[in-house]
Amino acid sequence: MSLVIVGGNECMVREYIELCSQYNCKAKVYPKMSRGLQNFGSPDLMVLFTNTVSHKMIKCALSGAKSMGVPVARSHTSSKNALKNILDTYIK
Repeated sequence: MSLVIVGGNECMVREYIELCSQYNCKAKVYPKMSRGLQNFGSPDLMVLFTNTVSHKMIKCALSGAKSMGVPVARSHTSSKNALKNILDTYIK
């Protein structure tokens, strides 16, 4: 399963990727909108940490997900535990 994580803390990127690998998932993390969401690909799930991203980035991510039919999991907090709860919910 592949994931795209939008938002979160830059210092937590490695931990997000390690946690996803424990669930046998590949993750791309976009903590900020420096280049937009290029190389978005076609993930199985998009995780959106809404507290740490701008409204512009949220709109860009949601429009990309909607156009490809990708489910979106939103979380206000960007902690490792929040990501773990999302993975527990969506990964069977």
